[in-house]
Amino acid sequence: MSNLKSIAVVEDDASLLAALENLIGAHGLDVHGFANAEAFLAQRDCVEIDCLITDVQMDGMGGVELFDILRKAGDTTPVIFITAFEDERIHRQVMAAGAAAYFKKPFDCEDVIECVEQCLAK
Repeated sequence: MSNLKSIAVVEDDASLLAALENLIGAHGLDVHGFANAEAFLAQRDCVEIDCLITDVQMDGMGGVELFDILRKAGDTTPVIFITAFEDERIHRQVMAAGAAAYFKKPFDCEDVIECVEQCLAK
């Protein structure tokens, strides 16, 4: 068993997904990319995840619905939201429900890495 921390990224923008995978991998973390929430949920039992980064709005299931499903299942994995469409109501909702962070695109990559590292340190 490896002590390598594992991050899942759920993002339907293929170029941003690839960029986040490269960024996270360059920081010595194991990264698993998923093009949508359904693909992540289909693999959830196969991969141990220490932190999840998800887009708020995606085709099909969005990140907020994914977060709700995970929490209702008792999954306490830290979740970081990213979004291109700022919605203060959703921002407040997910933060009140225990999200680790909420970043508006474009975001500073180092801020996201710092947040991931803080999540992993807990």
